[in-house]
Amino acid sequence: MSDEPQPQPNEDSAPREPETAEVPAAGGPAGKKPKRPARTGWRRIIPTWRVVLGTFVLGVLLLTGMFFLGYSMVKIPSANAFAIKQSNVYLYSDGSQLARDGEVNREIIPLSQVSKAAQHAVLAAEDRDFYTESAIDPKAMVRAGWNTATGKGKQSGSTITQQYVKNYYLAQEQTVTRKVKEFFISIKLDRTESKDQILEGYLNTSYFGRNAYGIQAAAQAYYGIDATELDPAKAAYLAALVNAPSEYDVVAHPENKAAAQARWNYVLNGMVKKGWLTQSKRADLTFPMPKEQTVAIGKSGQRGYAIEAINQYLTTNKIVTADELQAGGYRITTTLQKSKQDAFVKAVDDQVISKLDKKNRKVDNYVRAGGASVDPKTGKVVAMYGGIDFVKQYTNGVTRRDFQVGSTFKPFVFTSAVQNHSETQDGRVINPNTIYDGTNKRPVQGWDGGTYDPENEDQGSYGNVTVREATDKSINSVYAQMAVDVGSDEVKGTAIDLGLPSTTPELVASPSIALGVARASVLDMAEAYATLANHGRHGTYTMVEKITKDSTSDVALPEKRTSQAVSREAADTTTAVLQSVVENGTATAAQAAGRPAAGKTGTAEEDTAAWFAGYTPDLATVVSVMGQDPVTGAHKSLYGAMGLERVNGGGAPAEIWAQFTKEALKGKTATDFDLQIQPGSDESQAPSTDVPVDPTTGGQDTGGTTDGTTGSPDPEDPTQGQTGGTTDTGGTTDGTTGDPTGTPGTTGDPTSGDTTTDGGTTDGGTTDGSSGDTATGGTTDGTGGDTGGDDGGGETEGTTTGPG
Repeated sequence: MSDEPQPQPNEDSAPREPETAEVPAAGGPAGKKPKRPARTGWRRIIPTWRVVLGTFVLGVLLLTGMFFLGYSMVKIPSANAFAIKQSNVYLYSDGSQLARDGEVNREIIPLSQVSKAAQHAVLAAEDRDFYTESAIDPKAMVRAGWNTATGKGKQSGSTITQQYVKNYYLAQEQTVTRKVKEFFISIKLDRTESKDQILEGYLNTSYFGRNAYGIQAAAQAYYGIDATELDPAKAAYLAALVNAPSEYDVVAHPENKAAAQARWNYVLNGMVKKGWLTQSKRADLTFPMPKEQTVAIGKSGQRGYAIEAINQYLTTNKIVTADELQAGGYRITTTLQKSKQDAFVKAVDDQVISKLDKKNRKVDNYVRAGGASVDPKTGKVVAMYGGIDFVKQYTNGVTRRDFQVGSTFKPFVFTSAVQNHSETQDGRVINPNTIYDGTNKRPVQGWDGGTYDPENEDQGSYGNVTVREATDKSINSVYAQMAVDVGSDEVKGTAIDLGLPSTTPELVASPSIALGVARASVLDMAEAYATLANHGRHGTYTMVEKITKDSTSDVALPEKRTSQAVSREAADTTTAVLQSVVENGTATAAQAAGRPAAGKTGTAEEDTAAWFAGYTPDLATVVSVMGQDPVTGAHKSLYGAMGLERVNGGGAPAEIWAQFTKEALKGKTATDFDLQIQPGSDESQAPSTDVPVDPTTGGQDTGGTTDGTTGSPDPEDPTQGQTGGTTDTGGTTDGTTGDPTGTPGTTGDPTSGDTTTDGGTTDGGTTDGSSGDTATGGTTDGTGGDTGGDDGGGETEGTTTGPG
């Protein structure tokens, strides 16, 4: 080798041998961190702890962000429409349930009206740690899954808060979106509402089966009691139903009774475990079988009629609006008394329904009935009858105003006469003994609206009769004349003062007002007759004792006001006259009530309706039997109904009245009317000396004086008697041999009527003035003189047969 120095290789360009990494000795100077050997095999798929930690942190941050984003975005919504829908509950005066009305069978009540046993039972069934847990309880989810898996009983994984949110705010569908909303709303709700508020909402929105939403509706549906009355046994059964309402209804599904009892035991054991029920009391409990489900709980039977009438009362008196009633939530305690309501139904069933033969008598398909009964001292409606069944005959017989009231209106005419100290056309004070001419189709005197000559019932003529007799026999010609004597405007005013609405259809000031052409409801008429029973003191009828909204706040009711509508003398004198109708007139069937009574029968035009309006000192009741085509709604005559030739007020209506009144007042001492009648009411009066212009009234222009003793010939025509005498007094054609007494005729031949009583035909009398029969009247052709019928016929505006 040469001694010359060899050139050194360039460190930057010369190839470098691989260096072997040296691991510095422990504690030695730091060197470069060695590379971790690459993962091989299965270890390659396991993330490092750095990845795990990073992922966890990232996930937490992401979830936290999502939580706050969701929390801020999801708002507590308004309640869903279904959750706040309620029924209105109608109660009898004693607090028992009359009916429910509404799309949803629910009655929202405060937690204070739910028994503690019921509260604890639901908590034991659904969420035992409700008062200590948060809105979302993971432990509950785990526990629910474990209990279900091990057969210890089903328990919801959702808290009561979550279930309430689902029921009240959200729909029931099982979607991720709904669950997310439920999650956030529950958390927010837990911060804004108390546990009691949430539990109250849950109890009011949960479904218990039998179409019952909420604990109050459930208590009524299964046990017929209010939620405040639920004891531990019944409460535990209702709580068990929440989990499976259909499955655990042991009446509907008796095959599931063992499962239902197991669930019931689970609830009770939970109550013991939580200290809400002692073990000893638990041991004494037996399974409480629920009642049979009521099939017809809607508007069937009388329920629909009552609901409609009460709702009409509430809206007409502006207590609540129709929209508010539609929204529901009202608990309405009515004045109706269940025993009297039942008595009314039975009376109609016995006296009308049982006598119908709809297959063999077409007319029986037209029969309808309506009735109302009022306590005259308080004005409270204690019973009503709207029809056979609301779901079959929906027109309400209590409130309808489309049938004429007939002769039940006549007492208002007489009341007005006494009230206004009215006199006849010839100046005689009108009282029960005032004599009127009861001849058929006698033209009304003193009416300047044209000729009005109403027919009596069956075109009967009665001659001179007292007002009491005219009322007993319901004589149209007498009352039409009396309406004119009093003044038809005054009569109309008196009817309104007694209680008929001023808007009553056909309540028009004219002579026909006396015949009852007005179309009032049985309720209107009951109010008016109650005023007569109450000695003329009127108070608008009431149907509601109390009303609350959502079982918390009372709704204001109108102030109860009464006034002296007519004098006691006017009302009591009318009562005295109407007592005679029951004792001697067309309403003798009412005597079956077995106590002092007053009343009046009536028949509508063409016999489309028959009425009886009557009262005792304790009860005023009006009944109407009506005819209506079930298809067209047209009014139909009741001729032949129930196998009778005709239906009049003294028949079925009076019989219903008597049976109902007897039962309704059963156990109550019968009392007489305490009457202060019009002075002079017991004194007889001489008949009218007015001379009608129409000769068909029969013999009134013929000879004799009022006592039938003198008489004088007419100098113009010696064949005619000039002076004295009504149709009932004597006198011959030359006025010399008149009957010395001239007493009124009383019976009369129902078909002849060809002479006047004690002498005098329309051409001047018989030859001796003594051979007349007792029938009244006598027309120029010797016809007429009929004794008349029960309720009085009549004409409307003198053209067609009118109400009687």
